[in-house]
Amino acid sequence: MTTKKRDYYEVLGVGRNATGEEVKRAYRKLAVKFHPDKNPEDPQAEDKFKELGEAYDVLMDADKRAAYDRFGHAAFAQGAAARGFHDPFDIFREVFGGAGGGIFETFFGGAGMRGEDRQRGSDLRYDMQISLEEAAFGTDKEIEVRKLDVCDKCAGSGAEAGSRTITCPACSGRGQVISSRGFFQVSQTCPRCRGAGEMIEKPCRQCHGEGRLEKLSRIKLKIPAGIQDGSRLRSSRNGEAGIRGGQHGDLYVVVHVREHKIFQREADDLYCEVPIPFSVAALGGEIEVPTLQGKAQLKVPAGTQSGQVFRLRGKGILNVNGRERGDLLARLIVEVPSRLNPEQRRKLEEFAALCGEENTPMRKSFFDRAKEFFG
Repeated sequence: MTTKKRDYYEVLGVGRNATGEEVKRAYRKLAVKFHPDKNPEDPQAEDKFKELGEAYDVLMDADKRAAYDRFGHAAFAQGAAARGFHDPFDIFREVFGGAGGGIFETFFGGAGMRGEDRQRGSDLRYDMQISLEEAAFGTDKEIEVRKLDVCDKCAGSGAEAGSRTITCPACSGRGQVISSRGFFQVSQTCPRCRGAGEMIEKPCRQCHGEGRLEKLSRIKLKIPAGIQDGSRLRSSRNGEAGIRGGQHGDLYVVVHVREHKIFQREADDLYCEVPIPFSVAALGGEIEVPTLQGKAQLKVPAGTQSGQVFRLRGKGILNVNGRERGDLLARLIVEVPSRLNPEQRRKLEEFAALCGEENTPMRKSFFDRAKEFFG
């Protein structure tokens, strides 16, 4: 039995004219309410949380929101992989500022959270420019990222050789400190041990006990064929190292496709304008059309008009999900001779004298419709 999807605006409880900030505020309020960690006894909480993430992902993206406003859920009828929805837990971390520490513990109390989760490294963003050809066929890239990585001297432990760990005196090993604010008590990560509950007796002199140092890292990435401009790739565990051996964050690579000299892309189709001689347009013939795979032959029928579009099937870009290849749409532009020698001019004048209204039906139709303007 299928369940009808709810309207995204209804899911977040905002109007259709809501600003991005209003959408974000609504999401923050509801995401905390329905987060699975806060509702362990509610089997529907995770579904509601995912629904909120999906609604937020669409309404905060200008292109997705415009498509949704126009077509509703039908705009994304090809499934989650095709429409590019993000993991709702990733969205939550982005909106609330990280998987551990700060506001996360304020809402969920921090009790029962593991030390390594609280020490997780930050996620990073890297903006990469690629060519249209690289986007079409896919490519392997190596990038350089300066980030906090594991300290070589202490192997990420943050401790000098032979150093002991001692109980944090500030939180007595709990990893949390409680402060009173009026009638409320707020539990927060201990600022001294950063939630670990323990401290190093002799911190590493190279990294000062953090277990990480700033380094230049080289990271290899595989760019899939058919990737779209603005797509985001996740390189797992290639973000910053966590504190004292904590888990690495992730690296998010945002792909920007450079403009091409000849082709414009729309979804998986390519568009280009191809100039052709006046004689070929009139008499017909065969011309060469550029494609990303090389040259292709196109038969031009006699009497082709300037601006006429011809479709070359399968000469576009492979869909990123590997299903089908798009088409190339070539718009033919008839090039009128700009300079004529005396012999060419004489021949063209003879040709013009031989032409009647039957040779220019579009012109005749236009002036028949425009007679009322000429009196």
